Amino acid sequence: MKLGMYGLGRMGGNMAIRLARHGHEVVLLNRTRSKSEEIHNQAPKSTIADDLKSLVEALPSPKIVWIMLPCGEVTEQAIKSLGDMLNKGDIVIDGGNTFYKDDIRRAKMLEAKGIHYVDVGTSGGVWGLERGYCMMYGGSKEAVDHIDPILDSLAPGMGDIPRTKGRNANLNPRAEKGYLHCGPAGSGHFVKMVHNGIEYGMMQAYAEGFDIMRTKGSDRLPEDERFDLNMADIAEVWRRGSVIPSWLLDLCADALAKDGTLAGFKGDVADTGEGRWTIEAAIEEAVPAPVITSALFTRFRSRSGNTFGEKMLSAMRFGFGGHVEKK
Repeated sequence: MKLGMYGLGRMGGNMAIRLARHGHEVVLLNRTRSKSEEIHNQAPKSTIADDLKSLVEALPSPKIVWIMLPCGEVTEQAIKSLGDMLNKGDIVIDGGNTFYKDDIRRAKMLEAKGIHYVDVGTSGGVWGLERGYCMMYGGSKEAVDHIDPILDSLAPGMGDIPRTKGRNANLNPRAEKGYLHCGPAGSGHFVKMVHNGIEYGMMQAYAEGFDIMRTKGSDRLPEDERFDLNMADIAEVWRRGSVIPSWLLDLCADALAKDGTLAGFKGDVADTGEGRWTIEAAIEEAVPAPVITSALFTRFRSRSGNTFGEKMLSAMRFGFGGHVEKK
């Protein structure tokens, strides 16, 4: 299939390359042309557009434009512009970390013009190019069925993960391949939002655990109760047969193997919005979410003084998403 990819940052660029490697034709657009040229050199059959208008003109009907821009005003303006350029039956896809209520509003705005809107919650970080992307998406069945070959190419596929026992024919087979139509517009980003909230809690638990173990050698403790524990070896042994393995633990092990003190990280841990939105949804639904809430507040506190645990959080964020601490 042929589509436009607008926004070629850490995620968008790699997604464009993965799609091109799977035989799709991708029209590339980025704020800086040099980035488009960098991706073009790695993406067979890709072409470069100089602006949004030329990107749209390069696409066949129904036109498919995938946006991978930062959430907020830049995405808002792009979608408004596309609403003026596209025609009935065309499809706009937002794959960034957009607030789901904005998706619902934008979908209604485009629907009035006959344009489909699909929101895709995308997980996979900087590793997605090779591993594939887990995607949770919302929109009309007509639109998501049309773009299924694109989503299938981006998804990780079955891989070597054991199949879940008890899954029956009534469950969506695409979920086993790493992508899922969650419902109407907004539902994809809502599920991804909660995914990121859970991620906050899991990361915080690992960070606190490693901090407790590292501090066991403190001179504030009785001498016979002090342990000089090797964090890198503990992370590694937990990866082998324990009940708490995960990709996040793999990233902990990677970071600690390189430097057991994590001296390259300050521990100033940012939050990109999804944790806050998850807590807001929990409040609206009167659902208790103490772990996610506490994890978010700890990120706030990290910016006024850091612990080893917060360095561990920074190391995990850098590992999966290439997130660099703000100076």
